[in-house]
Amino acid sequence: MAKYPLLARAYLMAVLAGGLSLFALSFANWESANPSRFVFFLSTSLLSALFKVRLPGVTGTMSLYFLMVLVGIPYLSWPEIVVVACAATAFQTAWHAAKRPGAIQYLFNFAACAIATTGAHFVYKWEWLMQWRLEPAVHVGVAAMAYFLLSTVPFALVVGLTERKSVAGVWRESSFWSFPYYLLGALIAGFVNFLQQWVGWQSTLMLAPVLFLLFRSYRSYIVRLEAQKAHAEQMAALHLRTIESLALAIDAKDAGAHEHLHRMQVFSLAIGQELGMGPAALEALRAAALLHDIGKLAVPEHIVSKPGKLTPEEFEKMKIHPGVGAGILERVRFPYPVAPLVAAHHERWDGTGYPLGLRGEEIPLGARILAAVDTYDALISERSYRAAMSPSEAMRRIVEQTGSAFDPAVVSVLESKYQELDEKARTGSHLEELAELATTSRCGDESGEEAVDAGAGSAEEAHFVQTIAAARHEVQAMFEIAQDLSRSLSLTDTLSVVASRVSALLPHDSLAIYVIEGDSLRAQFTAGEDRALFASLNIPIGQGLSGWVVEHRTPICNGNPSVEPGYLNDPRKFSRLQSALVVPIETEAGVLGALALYRAPKSAFTLDDQRVLVTVAAKLSVFVENAERLKRVETSAATDFLTGLPNARALFVQLHEELSRARRNGTTTAVLVGDLDGFKQVNDRYGHLAGNDVLRQVAAGLKAHCRDYDVVARMGGDEFVVVMPGTGHEGAAERIEALRRVVVDAGRAICGDAIVGLSIGVACFPADGQDAESLLLEADRQMYKVKHSRKGMSQLAAALRAAGSGAVAGDPDPAGKVPAKAGADAP
Repeated sequence: MAKYPLLARAYLMAVLAGGLSLFALSFANWESANPSRFVFFLSTSLLSALFKVRLPGVTGTMSLYFLMVLVGIPYLSWPEIVVVACAATAFQTAWHAAKRPGAIQYLFNFAACAIATTGAHFVYKWEWLMQWRLEPAVHVGVAAMAYFLLSTVPFALVVGLTERKSVAGVWRESSFWSFPYYLLGALIAGFVNFLQQWVGWQSTLMLAPVLFLLFRSYRSYIVRLEAQKAHAEQMAALHLRTIESLALAIDAKDAGAHEHLHRMQVFSLAIGQELGMGPAALEALRAAALLHDIGKLAVPEHIVSKPGKLTPEEFEKMKIHPGVGAGILERVRFPYPVAPLVAAHHERWDGTGYPLGLRGEEIPLGARILAAVDTYDALISERSYRAAMSPSEAMRRIVEQTGSAFDPAVVSVLESKYQELDEKARTGSHLEELAELATTSRCGDESGEEAVDAGAGSAEEAHFVQTIAAARHEVQAMFEIAQDLSRSLSLTDTLSVVASRVSALLPHDSLAIYVIEGDSLRAQFTAGEDRALFASLNIPIGQGLSGWVVEHRTPICNGNPSVEPGYLNDPRKFSRLQSALVVPIETEAGVLGALALYRAPKSAFTLDDQRVLVTVAAKLSVFVENAERLKRVETSAATDFLTGLPNARALFVQLHEELSRARRNGTTTAVLVGDLDGFKQVNDRYGHLAGNDVLRQVAAGLKAHCRDYDVVARMGGDEFVVVMPGTGHEGAAERIEALRRVVVDAGRAICGDAIVGLSIGVACFPADGQDAESLLLEADRQMYKVKHSRKGMSQLAAALRAAGSGAVAGDPDPAGKVPAKAGADAP
């Protein structure tokens, strides 16, 4: 008895006490008007007890002795009919039993038979029926129905209480199908009763062939029923294996998927049984435990497998998976309500869950169980961003959220059984136990919920199919963007390819990628409508949409593009674009710029669009950062650190390009090589810092006095080179005087005295050389001629002054000029 639940034990004791008491009372009041008739009915009942068949759905058998009981009720006394029925029951229970019953089962069958027979006997002789003066056959029919109910309901009760199944379900499955046979038995008993009026009770012998035929048909029916049941169980098992395989295939990327699904089944079904869920509800819970995350097919892989915390936009995308999963499962046409459980398994007891915000008992019980079990399993599982918790710590976390996130009743059962269920999940010993829960198809469950009509919701079907397709497309697009970004360091070319990928992923009319330059944003790449307008913008950081996004590192969705500085209220820069989606391009080191999409309709972008663009910007940020580093390296390698002018390496590259262009166009190019005079005195008298200042001042002056397309470079030390495309000797000579004044003014500005001058040599393509090396060599040779000529005249002037002769022709004036007659080589 100890293995039975408390309520089942109480019921068993009540039946045993009542039935055995009735049997003892029948002996105490024994009476037999015709002993030979009693012996006849006893022997035929025992013989008919040999003709037994197994009951479908439960462990037990049933024989045809009930027919002899119905026939004997009109002719036997109450003690006689009780002894006949109980003896036949005892004989049936013990004769060739597939599994020998225990004492409790044996006594229960005996006692229940005594109660059923007593009830049928007294219903037959009920005074109320006698008052109506009905035919005896009607009395037999009413007694047969009473005997049927009193024989089958107690059996269903004990099975339901013992196995925690629905009593009504057990009765329907194991007993209700036999009701027509009881009615047939009543009809036969009535016919025999009619014959006995003419022949006597010996006419009962005519039942022998009837019993045989009835047994054959009865057995054939049971065999077919068993075959159908076996087929249904095979289909149910196949169905379950298909569901398990699908669930594992969905989560195949996760090495722990099998263990997760295994634990979900073990815990969910055990808690469901403890809370009294019926067979259909348990089957729905089993399927939902396996398929609760099927909706994640519609969530991009980079979100599902993200190792860290999801962004708000990513979490909004993740929140669609219960609804999508329910939409998928509605099309499966489960014979029990699975979709509502999947749809609600992320709802919270206090109503703050998703997707519908259900609260309390509005949430289906199965969904409340899944929510607690799924959380427990997640906490005890290893994650890339945290270690697994111990079961006790995980349980403590769940208990803390009782009444807010979880149903208190569910948490109470989970807390009492989690250690036992952990052990079952590890050993797998529960599999046979759970397999017994497989049932044949039924519509709805005891709560009245019905399976969703598969004919409804074609729009929902299209929606979830499109959502899954969009997720796959997003994953593919992100993969292609990552590949594109890894293939090249050419910023413009790569951004063009990325822009085309983004266009396929997020519809837009215009795209701009802004990069920080100093204190403002400049468009590094633009595409689509009004590209020239966005390319011309110079957006101060903190102003407009893009400037605000960069300063606050926060995306803007559906902003007004016209607030970007540079064309606000400017009729010359009108645009029809009315929606902007702007996200920052940032790395751990800081913000690099902004990625902006523009569309013509108002409020054209969604928060999901924002999430996707944030993901694109995260991939783009690494590439932009690397491209900017490369740009700085290239600039550093080609730029003189002190003056900011191109260095010798860059000079040769640009000079080669200019000579190639001049050669193609048939034009001339002048190359001027200049060297500072007196620069050593600056370093000696004023220090090297002053010398550096002079060099910077000279570089800035030379750059300012040259055309935009002229090349001004520092060869090294105090030597500078100027390349003037489209210029010959005459044009170069016109520029020399201005360049010399720049140097003198620089010396005066830094040192307060005209201490430095400039010697310049000129060579022109193609007259003086055909390549860069020859032109530079010739210009350098001419520069040294000028320098020596100027040095000689300076020495002569100094000697004459010492002799008191005063100034002579060719002596440099205070401005550092050399008269035109100072040497034939001076240009």
